[in-house]
Amino acid sequence: MTKYDLCVVGGCGHVGLPLSIAFASKGLRVCIYDVNQDALEIITRGNTPFLEEGADRLLKDTVGKTLFATNNPKVISDAKFIIVVIGTPVDEHLNPEFTMMKKFFNNLLPYLRDGQHIILRSTVFPGTTEKINEFLKSKGLKVYVTFCPERIAQGKAIEELGTLPQIVSGFEDRSINEVSKLFKMLTKDIIILQPMEAELAKLFTNTWRYIQFAIANQFYIIATSYGLDFYKIYEAMKYRYPRAKNFPPAGFAAGPCLFKDTMQLAAFNNNTFFLGHAAMLVNEGLPNFIIQRLKDRYSLRNKTVGILGMAFKADSDDKRESLSYKLKKILEIEAKKVLCSDVYIHEEGFVSVHELIRNSDIVILGAPHKRYKKYQDLISNKILVDVWNFFGKGGLF
Repeated sequence: MTKYDLCVVGGCGHVGLPLSIAFASKGLRVCIYDVNQDALEIITRGNTPFLEEGADRLLKDTVGKTLFATNNPKVISDAKFIIVVIGTPVDEHLNPEFTMMKKFFNNLLPYLRDGQHIILRSTVFPGTTEKINEFLKSKGLKVYVTFCPERIAQGKAIEELGTLPQIVSGFEDRSINEVSKLFKMLTKDIIILQPMEAELAKLFTNTWRYIQFAIANQFYIIATSYGLDFYKIYEAMKYRYPRAKNFPPAGFAAGPCLFKDTMQLAAFNNNTFFLGHAAMLVNEGLPNFIIQRLKDRYSLRNKTVGILGMAFKADSDDKRESLSYKLKKILEIEAKKVLCSDVYIHEEGFVSVHELIRNSDIVILGAPHKRYKKYQDLISNKILVDVWNFFGKGGLF
């Protein structure tokens, strides 16, 4: 009999922690293994180290009872299911970086035992699941490898783990059945795919979203370049027109997933994914467009520019791959002074919202946190760049 039902490796992050909490809330004995000591201490005190709606209450109900956390890798041996929350990053050349994954599984070997289920949870390059399965088998281990991708939106993980269908893929019927039973504790809908089908399903999903945002941003750039308010056109397009109801607004499309996964798909297709590369150029180029337009209209070298919201998306404290930081770097060259503020991110040099608005000539909305709505009147006499149309005054500047 195992000490834990499952161990979540890398479980202190935005993917692993909500999943750990969700399973623990169903009565399973869950142990998080992570090397992030600061996050482990926060979790064992019953607090989440980042914003995640609904997670704090469930964590307080489960920590020390059905949910445990440690930096000791020996706990991996004590669980039936090992959920691995380690994905495939891209390097500086936008190619998949396998080194971390290979090193990780080499380090994992001493703690694995026959009969365990190894569940890959984070996005991986197509073919990775099969390679890991072959690698572990070559070491004489009789383990079961599956790929069950996370599909949650950050901040909504607790809710979506119980409502979204779960894709399950593997190599043996036994492992597929066992892992399906596990995830049925969270959601009633299980979709069975082959491993590479599942890997591509995850990449296709994130790339589709990235391209959707790029289309909106490209249209925004076109309209704004001609002195037209994109959102006046946008609202006309969508009004009582069902085929445009899911058309997204413009805005910074960044973060730790969409860009990376689009580039992984491009690499998988021998870098002939022209649509994906075009989407990257549009989305990554939006900060440059904003600054160039400001330079054309104002003397930036005499202006203080404030960036309001540094997270990669609204109502989040996650700054990974945030385009607000790209905007900041360029503005530090072009503007007289740059001020930054975020209600959820606290860094040296950041100022309060009031100070930013008071001392800025130009305010650029980087992340449309809901809490910024109350500053609408205060910001009304400033030059405002609101790509999102968060304040309802249009996107033209």
